[in-house]
Amino acid sequence: MNRVTKLESSLLDLLKEDCRLPLEKLATMTGATLEEVAGTIEDLEKRRIILRYTPVINWDLTDRERVEAMIEVRVTPQRDMGFDAVAKRIYRFDEVKSVYLMSGAYDLLVLVEARTLRELASFVSAKLSTLELVTGTATSFVLKRYKEEGVVFEGDESDGRLVISP
Repeated sequence: MNRVTKLESSLLDLLKEDCRLPLEKLATMTGATLEEVAGTIEDLEKRRIILRYTPVINWDLTDRERVEAMIEVRVTPQRDMGFDAVAKRIYRFDEVKSVYLMSGAYDLLVLVEARTLRELASFVSAKLSTLELVTGTATSFVLKRYKEEGVVFEGDESDGRLVISP
């Protein structure tokens, strides 16, 4: 288990909020030196705590065609490997963006993306459902995103407090 220092924790919180913050600003915000911040971030990357820097994009404001779905997958776990082996087979498909082991009525939640509904349906019927360890799927299509990664897609974000009325 990777333990993180107070500086590491602060940097992770700040970078999660805005991964484009310059090192100088991160140093000022954490009270650390520029060298400490740069070294700490480099160490977090080497330890694979920071895996990637990525923006949150509102694709609805672009002309890019894409379909997203969340697929609940029931599987038969493999002896001595549990769910890891089947999850690994699933996450290797290009259409798969995320895979989570879940508690509850299904085992894995698979987030997928394709250019068209036909491509996504083909993925489910020809690739995912045909895996011998998959015993069932339920697909839900994303119709609209309101909030992702803490970012609200529409509306005024100037005052995020809830209105309390008497």
